Amino acid sequence: MTRSLTCFTAYDVRGKIPDTFDELIAQRIALAFVEHCQVRKMVIGRDMRLSSPLLAETIIAGLLAQGVDIIDLGLCGTEEVYHAVFSQAADGVEGGIMITASHNPAEYNGMKIVQREARPVSSDSGLVEIAHMAADDGWFAAIKERRADRAGSHIRVDSKNNYIQHLLSSVDCRVMRPMKLVVNAGNGCAGPIIDLLAPHLPFAIIRLHHEPDGHFPNGVPNPLLPEKREATAQAVREHRADLGIAWDGDFDRCFLYDENGRFIEGYYIVGLLAEAMLQLHPGATILHDPRLIWNTREIVAKGGGKPVMTRTGHAFIKENMRAHDAVYGGEMSAHHYFRDFGYCDSGMLPWLLVCQLMSASGARLSTMCDERMAAYPVSGEINSMVQDPDQVIATIEERYPDGVRDHTDGLSVEYPRFRFNLRRSNTEPVLRLNVETRGDEQLLRQITEDLLHVIRS
Repeated sequence: MTRSLTCFTAYDVRGKIPDTFDELIAQRIALAFVEHCQVRKMVIGRDMRLSSPLLAETIIAGLLAQGVDIIDLGLCGTEEVYHAVFSQAADGVEGGIMITASHNPAEYNGMKIVQREARPVSSDSGLVEIAHMAADDGWFAAIKERRADRAGSHIRVDSKNNYIQHLLSSVDCRVMRPMKLVVNAGNGCAGPIIDLLAPHLPFAIIRLHHEPDGHFPNGVPNPLLPEKREATAQAVREHRADLGIAWDGDFDRCFLYDENGRFIEGYYIVGLLAEAMLQLHPGATILHDPRLIWNTREIVAKGGGKPVMTRTGHAFIKENMRAHDAVYGGEMSAHHYFRDFGYCDSGMLPWLLVCQLMSASGARLSTMCDERMAAYPVSGEINSMVQDPDQVIATIEERYPDGVRDHTDGLSVEYPRFRFNLRRSNTEPVLRLNVETRGDEQLLRQITEDLLHVIRS
């Protein structure tokens, strides 16, 4: 069972079915979690992947036998598990597991695990210990032989009303003006939530790839990939929509397109939401990841806020959100975290807040973003498969010896006119490159080409 260790990342579990992850490994991990964190009542949810129902069934059966009470959300998004855990902490809910591999290919699955109040379980807060427990055959045999005084209770929750009301209460629906939106759920879990929100909002909604389907008939739901963007962009132009929105499979990330069908990098949305949150919370702390930083730092400083850089990854950002009591945190990969959402990331609140900003100001998304995009052009995240990632990073560091270096996450090197970040992925065997400049598109192309030449040679 040492193979169970290979499916652990820095902040969750991901593996290929059945090579490195299956229902037995999932059950072991769930049992190790409740044992290590002393959880007696918890939430279970799952995404639309074909392997998810059996994984959920096996996990739940193992937990019930140990006397753990289960609140079963069934098919849902990751943030629905977060919401159920933090909103029901007073009722004794002590943790949650979401069965998902997010944007990974169909043959993958995994688990996102949180403790009481939706606090993350990462490599810094118990995930390593859980991994070793799960891989211990002797421990697992003892657990299976042990029987609780009573079987746990199993409550299936069909209503999403509490979660929907929380989303609606986080925005001012009174200022929302009629708009036309293209929404692309990618055959993930976002579609049913859009259908529940739609009656409360004055929007005409054009739906793409709307039904959850683990076969992924339209490809893996990962709008961060350039080849996955055109369907939404084309629909925005065809329908003359005001805004396009797309999600990954478990919809903890959302991606926005302006009225011209132009994909807006998540980096600029971080700045936009930071500005909005500082208007509501003057002087507040805003967290951001180290991949792209200049635009966010400038906006936060102008807004009187305090920018704080933190390591990439939802577990690390949530931990730092609490430590700094940050009102908002954003990653350029389109994860957005909110203090009023249990310090968790939401793929629904960002687009609702942007619609509120557009409605209140009367401005289009292109107008909101054009100036910032010109001031700080970016390469977009570029992935490269390499044989020895650490050696490549070391080689790059040697080639840029006189820049200001930072190792918060991977390698960041900064010069007066440009900076870049190169880091290993926590979930995939690739190196990720991001480059930004101060208003210089030509320099951006030159530096990006130079870096990629070294990385890929």
